Amino acid sequence: RRILFSDDSLLAVNKLSGELVVAGAGTSDKLSLLDFLKKDYPGLKPLHRLDFETSGVVVFARTKQAAETVITSKFEGWKKTYVTLVAGRMPRATGAIRTPLPSRGEGMVPAETLYRTLEIFANSSLVEADILTGRHHQIRRHFAFIGHPLLLDEEYGNKGINRVFTREFHLRRFFLHAAKLSFPHPVTGKMLTIEAPLPRVFEGVLKQLRQ
Repeated sequence: RRILFSDDSLLAVNKLSGELVVAGAGTSDKLSLLDFLKKDYPGLKPLHRLDFETSGVVVFARTKQAAETVITSKFEGWKKTYVTLVAGRMPRATGAIRTPLPSRGEGMVPAETLYRTLEIFANSSLVEADILTGRHHQIRRHFAFIGHPLLLDEEYGNKGINRVFTREFHLRRFFLHAAKLSFPHPVTGKMLTIEAPLPRVFEGVLKQLRQ
């Protein structure tokens, strides 16, 4: 299901891994999600983005007023929950990672990720993470910092572990899924919670890991 929520002000979509939210300078000639949706929803404005490899909930504003309300509120009250597969067995059921991260043009800035370990497998763990700050590659960097990088993350991960995992599952792209987004509606002020189901490939890998 691609459209997760729609009203006069907002449109929430389930983004696929390997899809661009917005076409950037010098990016591939693939059609971005925004360009694709604009055919049916003219005037659409992206409120936030997900990285190319990340799947899950993305919200667009359908009116200029809705976009301005969210942006001027500085995303006050927005809570983003991700699900990911990390290398190794997580030693704790819950935790917080508060390592500052580099920000473009600002030096090091505070960053906070809260996590819950959902399942532990032989050499990996399924984790849920809430990010309280939206830094560049925050989840990927934070889990790498505590020694449990995302599986198949070539930039911050463990190349040896990734090779073994690729051999076993024939996959090359890490799993990071924006599973849930809660935020106040820009017009009514009521809290909205939008959820996106796990991608089939992710579900398939978990099924194999559980065996």
